[in-house]
Amino acid sequence: MAIKRKRRFHAGVETSSMSDIMFFLLLFFLIISTLANPNVIKIPLPESKPTDQTNKQHLTLSITKEKQFFLDKEPVEFDQLGPKLKELTTQRMDQTVVVRPAKDVEVQVLIDVLQVGLANQLKFVIATQPG
Repeated sequence: MAIKRKRRFHAGVETSSMSDIMFFLLLFFLIISTLANPNVIKIPLPESKPTDQTNKQHLTLSITKEKQFFLDKEPVEFDQLGPKLKELTTQRMDQTVVVRPAKDVEVQVLIDVLQVGLANQLKFVIATQPG
């Protein structure tokens, strides 16, 4: 008499390829998140309470502590700021400029920049960091 063993079928999910996929997704999102805003010069921003955030890529005007001005990472002298702002905003057909002043920029410098924007009929938004 032949005795047969009962072979049980064990269902299993292979997860080795799943870990590879998750690793590649993690790398992808880390790289994309660091490239999210490439037109930013690293300066410490003033702190504020959380408010609305803009989704569009507006023209960025960065002001350093040493009173240097950058339009999307391009250095600009203050006397050329008005014409350059007008030129770039008409090219982009977007009248909004994000001003990124350093935390310790003098108030008078910021007022002078805002007056340039007012003279060119531009909308200025001041960028801050949550704090």
